[in-house]
Amino acid sequence: MNHILQVIVLILGFISYQHQAIAQSELPYNSFFLPLNKHTDAAKPLYSAQIMRTNTNYLIDINAPFSWFGCWPTWNMQPGNYCPGICTPAVSCYENICNKVRISSSSKSPSCPPAQDSDYEGECYCPYNVVDSLDGRCVISYLSNDTFDVKTSNGRNPLPPIYSANANVGCVDPSTAFQSYPKDVTGVMALSTSPYALPASLNQPPLNKTLSLCLPSSTAAHGILFYGNGPYYLSDVDVRGLLSYTPLLKRPDSFGYFIGVNSFVIKKRSVDLPGNTTAKLSTTEPYTTLRTDIYNPMVRRFSLVTKRIPKANPIAPFSLCYSTSTNGTQAALKVPDIDINLQDGKKWTISTANSIKQITEDVACLAFVDGGAKSEHAIVIGTHQFEDNFLLFDLENSTFGFSSSLLRKQTSCANFDFTMHD
Repeated sequence: MNHILQVIVLILGFISYQHQAIAQSELPYNSFFLPLNKHTDAAKPLYSAQIMRTNTNYLIDINAPFSWFGCWPTWNMQPGNYCPGICTPAVSCYENICNKVRISSSSKSPSCPPAQDSDYEGECYCPYNVVDSLDGRCVISYLSNDTFDVKTSNGRNPLPPIYSANANVGCVDPSTAFQSYPKDVTGVMALSTSPYALPASLNQPPLNKTLSLCLPSSTAAHGILFYGNGPYYLSDVDVRGLLSYTPLLKRPDSFGYFIGVNSFVIKKRSVDLPGNTTAKLSTTEPYTTLRTDIYNPMVRRFSLVTKRIPKANPIAPFSLCYSTSTNGTQAALKVPDIDINLQDGKKWTISTANSIKQITEDVACLAFVDGGAKSEHAIVIGTHQFEDNFLLFDLENSTFGFSSSLLRKQTSCANFDFTMHD
């Protein structure tokens, strides 16, 4: 009898293995992707991705625990029912997921009051608080079910299949929630490690649990977001071969991404940092922000090695600016690299395109900001330093891959070929 059971177990294991092998061999794509857009019509540069089903542009936020957008949760959605905008199926306050979201640290914030059940026409909705990615205020959101339609790719081109990821999202009042956002952006796409963020919804074996971002430096061209396996081709360059890797660090109070930093090196001179300094990565902060005790010596060193470049009056929020015109003629500014030395010995190089921001025709500034003496994070690396760098978040192995500037490799984040491949 035991022998028969062993045979059955072996047969079932073989069948399961065959199904897995077939699923892997027949998967017609190796990644999901979304085009990324740069916006400059808000108070600071921001980046979005568009979801096809609703044509909603979502602000991308690698620290947000939950995705939410301007919509209306509703019951008994039927053709012909009146809807003041985009309507999504509501989640009842009696469902388990409602309680999980509320008690999860994904939806908690010390500054937000606890959410209360909301009854309307005999139905109990599930409100909870989300924190606005731009101004930090509490926003009441109603839990709903939705699908995120994402495109598929072979790493070189788009492929015909569309993948629909089921997700729990929050509905917020679109008339009041997005006043400080770019004109066409009415949602927040969570790309953090939260169990309710988009990467968790896209999890589809055998695809790797890997999120990659490449932010464009121009509003005229798309960047790209990948989820899944490589390759990742920009022009004819598979950028996997350009990446260095460092561990991602975890903080118990955050679903965001952090890396360890030892020092900044500018023209062979090191600006050392306090021990165990961590840098937070952010897609909503436009410029790298440094605590004052780190900012001052770094700026002093940079000013010293650029002393031959004519200075200009500072333009807020920057303190070190340069003149880029001589006798009415504009000159391209070239400054030394800033190397971020990481805790495992790897080096992330910040070249001129990412260290300098052209403010006016005549003035360019060092794109680093003083965060104050009591800043919550010692370092927050912002999006100007990300542009035209390929960034990879390996969620399975908790590692961070970075390319440094792609411009030095004769490619950029705008060079993915969006031509459909049959």
